[in-house]
Amino acid sequence: QVQLVESGGGLVQAGGSLRLSCAASGSIFSINAMGWYRQAPGKQRELVGITSGGRTNYADSVKGRFTISRDNAKNTVYLQMNSLKPEDTAVYYCAAHRRRTLVGGTADYWGQGTQVTVSS
Repeated sequence: QVQLVESGGGLVQAGGSLRLSCAASGSIFSINAMGWYRQAPGKQRELVGITSGGRTNYADSVKGRFTISRDNAKNTVYLQMNSLKPEDTAVYYCAAHRRRTLVGGTADYWGQGTQVTVSS
């Protein structure tokens, strides 16, 4: 069993930056991929970025602006978001995958989500 807790969401102006954190606990040895997803009102949940096996894939909409990093000592994964746009407004979710994958969509564990709002 894995537990994930996100933090760091909030309100930011367009062009600003925000860093989200995802702290993992439990059977973290079983995790082979970590992903960030987001869901805007009225839209499907979409993959923002995912890291596995030393590689990271990002959605085209965030490529060059968002970066996934990790602190292994703290069992924490981060999503650094720069040059934020109003269309980035969504609830952001951290997810853990038991499978080694760079595709996403098959997460086994989910965090509770954290709201990110970007004002114009």
